[in-house]
Amino acid sequence: MHTIYLVDDEVNLNRVLVKYLEQEGWQVKSFTSGEAAASAIIEKPDLWVLDIMLPDMDGFQLIKRIKAHDETTPVIFISARDEDIDKIIGLEMGSDDYIAKPFLPRELVIRVKKILARAYATPKTGVIQYGDYTIYPEKRVIEENGQEIDLTSKEYDLLILFATQIGTPMSREQILVSVWGDDYFGSDRVVDDLVRRVRKKLSKLELETIYGIGYRLVSA
Repeated sequence: MHTIYLVDDEVNLNRVLVKYLEQEGWQVKSFTSGEAAASAIIEKPDLWVLDIMLPDMDGFQLIKRIKAHDETTPVIFISARDEDIDKIIGLEMGSDDYIAKPFLPRELVIRVKKILARAYATPKTGVIQYGDYTIYPEKRVIEENGQEIDLTSKEYDLLILFATQIGTPMSREQILVSVWGDDYFGSDRVVDDLVRRVRKKLSKLELETIYGIGYRLVSA
């Protein structure tokens, strides 16, 4: 059973979302303040759903603490501000998705299902060796010469996408669908930002830019 921690100070919406999430069989714990949620980070739920606008601290401060504790924990942002800058900042800080209010509770359920499936599924692919990097898909772990490298869920999804299709050019649209899902609506600038972050963490990854198209991973 997956555990989901929901943070939203709108009490009525909070109750409705908890009800919908619990109907899927998930264990849900809700908070109406950032400080209360921050005290529960150590409990390490399977996924966080965070409102950006909270009374005591914003969701950006909270995700920073969550990722400092465990960078791999998936996070979905929700906000009444449907602004591209919020989406970009959230993704840069490691969020996996962004939903603008108002939204149907069922939409959140669908997105949670997809993220949980991606983050905790056990791929059939065996160990992948790429130069000094060893990728363990079943554990969602990557090591460089035996030293584990911390990646966010989205960074790992991008790595697996390229590592299992070496030499294949990938358009930004293909990457968006594969990593964010076909229901993602937003700028493809998030792809460039994700690639930049992966390149920074995995400097030996031969990830080429194909101008006018997208990216391609070539053999090490």
